[in-house]
Amino acid sequence: MNRRFASQIPVLLLAGAVVLGACSSDDTAATTATSSSAASGPVTVFAAASLTEALTDEQTALKSEQPDLHITYNFGGSGALVAQIQQGAPADVIATADAASMQKLVDAGVVETPQTFAKNKLQILVAPGNPKNIQGLSDLARGDVTFVTEDDTVPAGKYAAQALQSAGVTPNPVSKEADVKSAVAKVTSGEADATIVYLTDVTAAGSKGRGVAIPDNHNVVATYPIAVLRSAKDKEAARAFVDAMVSGSGQDALANRGFLPPN
Repeated sequence: MNRRFASQIPVLLLAGAVVLGACSSDDTAATTATSSSAASGPVTVFAAASLTEALTDEQTALKSEQPDLHITYNFGGSGALVAQIQQGAPADVIATADAASMQKLVDAGVVETPQTFAKNKLQILVAPGNPKNIQGLSDLARGDVTFVTEDDTVPAGKYAAQALQSAGVTPNPVSKEADVKSAVAKVTSGEADATIVYLTDVTAAGSKGRGVAIPDNHNVVATYPIAVLRSAKDKEAARAFVDAMVSGSGQDALANRGFLPPN
């Protein structure tokens, strides 16, 4: 080997290392800057009614974490929300209480890939003190019990029907409500003796109601998916909200309200 060339090898290697080190530092800095940058902009979220308390809590948390995100909620039955979006209602994010409702939007090609961010279980809601002494699903078919449920287009209504069928119980509901919050209101106002809602709704009712457990062999686990709409005005802001719900502070908000983890 030429001695002059050999003597230059350490210098060349050192120079290469410096260049690579500089590139690495630049890449790291760019990555850090990207990951630490805060999203901004308005985000309209269509969400299942049972998420009302948890998402309201998360809105408060995001005011300190992502102060430039401006969240507006539209809560309702999942089926109604999907129908509104299909009819052109402006939304950036949708979170439903079941996979079937979300699948309609997936099939229509109007949402990005959904992610499961929470799960839930059912419970019977009765009046404080349980004056009708309702002990389980079978009591909901009693003639002296005024029972309400949710409409068949609402995930909670479908889940309730599955639980009742599993237990071999056929009650006669006096009404089928538009969403779980309406069903809860019927019981907490004294218009009905019992309904089947999510465990989290019973918790949210506080002293206005009391929960009666449904055994696991008759219970149904509800899965909650969330997705960004392809028509979202600010996808970066919408994705920031979804990320917070899937793996950020939203998980704490959900857990504090009694939701089960997504996995």
